[in-house]
Formats: sequence, structure tokens, C-alpha cells
Amino acid sequence: MKTGKKILLLGSLIIFISSCVSLKEFNETKDRLTTENEQLKRNKMDLEAANAELKSRVEQLNSQNKELRSQLEEALYDLNVQKQSNSALQKDVDDLQKQMEALNSGSSAEIEKLLAELQEARGDLNSREDKLRAAEKELEERNAKLIELQNILAQQEQAVQDLKKKVMDALVGFNNNGLTVHEKNGKVYVSLEEKLLFKTGQWDVDPKGQQALKELSNVLAQNPDINIMVEGHTDDVPMHGSGAVKDNWDLSVMRATAVTKILTQNKQIDPKRIIAAGRSEYLPLLADKTTEGRQMNRRTEIILTPNLDELLEIIDMN
Repeated sequence: MKTGKKILLLGSLIIFISSCVSLKEFNETKDRLTTENEQLKRNKMDLEAANAELKSRVEQLNSQNKELRSQLEEALYDLNVQKQSNSALQKDVDDLQKQMEALNSGSSAEIEKLLAELQEARGDLNSREDKLRAAEKELEERNAKLIELQNILAQQEQAVQDLKKKVMDALVGFNNNGLTVHEKNGKVYVSLEEKLLFKTGQWDVDPKGQQALKELSNVLAQNPDINIMVEGHTDDVPMHGSGAVKDNWDLSVMRATAVTKILTQNKQIDPKRIIAAGRSEYLPLLADKTTEGRQMNRRTEIILTPNLDELLEIIDMN
């Protein structure tokens, strides 16, 4: 019952009571109605609180219901995936079962064919393994030869270093006096300027030069595995001679030959070890046209090379 109706009823009762009952009865009735009104107000408040609580509970239930629906959908999706996986697995099982049944029910010819194919595959595998072992063996042999080659190269390099030192020790008195010793490309170069060996335009070796060559020949005699190249070099000034020496070619060859003859006076040096060559003006140290440059170009070079026969033999074997 709404509050407005209650008030109207109360007013009607008051008028009725005022006209029909005594003041005492009126007061009793008023008190009773007031009490009932307060009770109704409390009931209303309780109902409103219960309604709010009920709304909150409904919202919670709706949220839980939404979450449960989401979980249900996810579970249904997982179930569907699992069903598909199980279906594929079952198909594989069925295929394997069919293969087993076909194998069990197959004829002896089919079995023999399978066995033949298996034997062929094993043969091919064995052949591949044999080739692999052969390749490994060849690789080991090549590696051994490479190590051997490296050792020989190291020995050759050490031999060049030792030879250079021996030559420098033997010719120490001629250093800074027209003679230099250096190493290049695995060879020892003994370079003698013209002033140490020859007079200008001549090819007879001076006594001081002869002494240097004899000292060098003693070192070469003690190292029989060293090959010797004697090269004569001139400058670019044209030479117009007569007789045996007509130009720079002839002069360079005659000078190389003269040095070679002095070296081979040492009977311990096999002449087969020596090559005499004339390079004329075509391999200069300096390309300038100065007096100093031309003086450096007029030289005789004795090129000492360790015997590479062993090294070449290994290379030929590979």
C-alpha cells in the first residue's frame, strides 16, 4: 500500500473516530496506526536493501554465466581439435592396419620383390660406405703429403736462412764495399757491384773481386744442394765494341762467364750446378738515368737456390 493512500485512510479514520468514538479511543487508534506506519517504513527499507542485494547477486550470476559460456566454448573448440587429431590418428592406424593385412596376405613373389629391393638398398649403402672409406683414406694420404710438403718447405726456408748467414760470414770483409747479400722468394742474392769485380767496359775480374769469389766458392762447396745462377747486368749506355764483345749483351754474358770460371776453380763445385746468363740492361735495379742509378745497375748477381727436386717430386706425385 502506498504512502498517499495510507495518509488518506488515516485522515478518514480520524474524522470517523472524531464523530463516532471518544477521545480515548481516538488516541489509541492513532497510536496503533502510527506504530503500523513505522513498521511499514522499516519493511520498505528492508525490501529495498533486499532488492539491491538481489540485483548485485544477479549481476554476479550474469558475470559467472558469461565466464562459464566462454569456458564452455573453449572446451568445445579443444574437443573439436582433439576429435580431428583422433580422426587423423585413427586414419593412420587404419592405413597401417591395411598395410599389415596386405603384407600378411601378400604373395611370396611380392615378399621376394621387397627382399630384393632391400638387398639392393643394402648393396648401394655398402658401396657408398666403401667410397666414403676410400675418400677418407685418400684425404689422409693427401694430408700426410701436405704435412710432408710443409716440412720440406720449412727445411728449405731454414736452409736459405743458414746459407745467407754463411755467405754473409764468409764475405764479411766485403760488406759495404760493393757487395750486398739479401733473401727474396726463397733465394739468396749475392749482388756485386761493377767496381768490386771489373773495370769499366771490361770483363776480367780484378784481384779483389777474385778473392771475394773464392771465399764464396768455399761456402758453395760445403753446400752441394745449392743451385747457382750467375747473372751479368749492365746499364743502358750503348756499348760499341769490336772483337768478341760488341754490345751490352755480349758484355753481360762475358762477365757472368768470367765469374762462373772463377767459382768452378774450386774442384768441389760441380759445374752442372751453375748457370751463367747475361741480362744486358733489361733488368735494372733503378730506372732513372742518373750516374748513381746506372752505377747500381752495373752489377753481377749470384743467385743461390736450394735444390727443390724433393719438393717437385712430391708435387708431381700429387
